[in-house]
Amino acid sequence: MSIHTVPVAGRVVVDMEIPANAPWSFVIRKGQTLRIIDSHGQQAVDTLFYSADDYQERYSGQDTLRAQGSAYVSTGTRIMSNEARVMLRVTADTCGLHDTSAGACSCESNTVRFGHGTKYLHACRENFLIEAAKHGMSKRDIVPNLNFFMNVPIDPSGNFTVVDGVSKPGDYVEMVAEMDVLCLISNCPQINNPCNGFFPTPIQVMIFEAQED
Repeated sequence: MSIHTVPVAGRVVVDMEIPANAPWSFVIRKGQTLRIIDSHGQQAVDTLFYSADDYQERYSGQDTLRAQGSAYVSTGTRIMSNEARVMLRVTADTCGLHDTSAGACSCESNTVRFGHGTKYLHACRENFLIEAAKHGMSKRDIVPNLNFFMNVPIDPSGNFTVVDGVSKPGDYVEMVAEMDVLCLISNCPQINNPCNGFFPTPIQVMIFEAQED
């Protein structure tokens, strides 16, 4: 299936580009499919989900990994909430490497990792705060997130590192919403490690649904 096509009986709800470094949010209704396309390859896409009916119910990386018995997210993964409910199901994945352990970059973590000279740089946490504020949320609502297309090997001792991304231009991941969810995305602005190939690029987001007769 082409990345820009939808099922024959489908209706496109959203089809847009998120610029490099930018945040974005949208409510995905139950039954709709979210497709995130890594347009240029090697672009980390930091993502959070909240129940659209109650923002206190939100993505839980711990419950998601426990439910899969796997350290990574891919086709078949049930994306779980902190109330142990399925928020979305991953139904397609052309990349195969999506992390939910390494978290989001911040001005503070950039300073620790890359030196005080990087503190002024925009980061995913700031993107999340900007977008969450549009929905009445604040920093206390930012929880550990999903990092689509980010390559984070974990060794047998449990240590992990962020290394070169392997996603190719046009790789995509698809999820079907099992409840109405608010999706927040930070199209990661990180330029100091390999998660973006040291050069953030735009991504494409599509939301589509089955066409009613």
